[in-house]
Amino acid sequence: MGLIRVFTGSGKGKTTSAFGYALRLIGYGMKVCIIQFMKSGLYGEFIAAEKLRPFLTIIQFGEKRFVNKEDIDDNGIRKAKEALEYAAKTIKSGNYDLVILDEINVAIGWKLVDLEDVIKILREKPKHVEVILTGRYAPKELMDVADEVVEYVEVKHPSKIGIKARPGVEY
Repeated sequence: MGLIRVFTGSGKGKTTSAFGYALRLIGYGMKVCIIQFMKSGLYGEFIAAEKLRPFLTIIQFGEKRFVNKEDIDDNGIRKAKEALEYAAKTIKSGNYDLVILDEINVAIGWKLVDLEDVIKILREKPKHVEVILTGRYAPKELMDVADEVVEYVEVKHPSKIGIKARPGVEY
């Protein structure tokens, strides 16, 4: 039976944890699809995924620039809606054992996609498909639908003392 897991909170490690689940399933010969909301480019995980085909597929629906809540444009909203449509088809197909909706909680929190649409997709998913939803701002209604919710809390972070993000470690 596929569970619904929500990884949220202000701390680091939500996407990394989801990728850990992906590697575990791939180790057993299962198929994983990761749909990244508001991300594009050659992050370390995207580069690694190329080496894990055909078991792992990553599809990005982000802009080439960093997106923040104050400068969302029509293109960003369109891409988030496209990502949700792709996610609905992918989950419903049942072709993957795990589907990770990376940063979808942010897309919901910023009103780029509708919470009710996301909940409907989760309620209609095939029984065997596991789904992980990552990102800050997961709403209570989404957490109520989930079988597992993990909240990541930042206690201490290197950026607070001037250490910049490093390729292969932070991204």
